Amino acid sequence: MDTALITKRPSSTAAAIARPFHELRPANATSSLAAGSVRSYAKDDEIFADGQRAAYVYKVVSGAVRTAKLLSDGRRQIDAFHLPGDIFGIESGNDYRFCAEAIDNCMVVAYRRSQIESLSGTDTQLVQQFAVAMMRTLVRAQNHLLLLGRKTAIEKIATFLLDLAERLPAGDTLDLPMSRTDIADHLGLTIETVSRCLAQLDKKAVIKMLAARRIVLSDKTALQQLND
Repeated sequence: MDTALITKRPSSTAAAIARPFHELRPANATSSLAAGSVRSYAKDDEIFADGQRAAYVYKVVSGAVRTAKLLSDGRRQIDAFHLPGDIFGIESGNDYRFCAEAIDNCMVVAYRRSQIESLSGTDTQLVQQFAVAMMRTLVRAQNHLLLLGRKTAIEKIATFLLDLAERLPAGDTLDLPMSRTDIADHLGLTIETVSRCLAQLDKKAVIKMLAARRIVLSDKTALQQLND
């Protein structure tokens, strides 16, 4: 996305960056929704392809989305998971560098890049959301590089769980939309390693596995120590 779109950033942007997206409730949310087109996708549907022209930017309304790249050797690297309130598909160039797929049944709002330019002078709340999204995307990309390169497997899992707890509204009980295969491809681990690390944390009472995708963060202090 052209940086010209956010040259007039609202003064509240800095404060908004520190807040989870699910807490952001723009005063003109209805007009922002109307400015884009609402689209629904079923589990594993492709939203856009790697290399496709980046004509749209998307905001998740419900469900979850993964952005990923298929490597030349057939392995998949998941760049990020996008949850309700998150904005994705922001590109500086003309084409998408990743594909985007629905993790489960999801609804998104699609905004034409040209449309965002036309709204930049009138819909300051929408512009603020895109400014926040761009900066959060940068921060998460930097954190993900550190996570992939310097952290042990169990530290990666701890960081991942804490990040989800911050982004989801349910607090210390997480209902994971993504599979362990997705988690493994995001963290650069095998499925077996992901399962083993979760079992270790459960055994140490740091987390409690209620089901395969339902986890209670029993000891966030211990998780934070692993994250640090």
